[in-house]
Amino acid sequence: MSEIRMAVEGEGAIEATEALLEIPGVSGSWETSGETEREGILATIATIIGVVGGTIAIAEQIRKWYQEYRQRKSGKTIEKVLIVGRNGRRLLLEDASVEEIRQILDE
Repeated sequence: MSEIRMAVEGEGAIEATEALLEIPGVSGSWETSGETEREGILATIATIIGVVGGTIAIAEQIRKWYQEYRQRKSGKTIEKVLIVGRNGRRLLLEDASVEEIRQILDE
């Protein structure tokens, strides 16, 4: 299985990335980006090596995860999340639908 990569940027990138990989059915690892801190922004790269279960359910969980960390009222938030699918297709989660996320997971 090819890997799916997700770049997470923002003050809460580490916490958010750890939570992403705790979603049931998602397995993988993460590391900080080479540009770890610029102007208080932290970036991480998550590598998803396995998705177990229905991709529509996982896509819904990823969308919910993104909204939670993007709209946090207290604590650190994330600024941007980019998914790079197995075939190189890129998708920003900002306006992505559950269906678009599912397509990236299925490719």
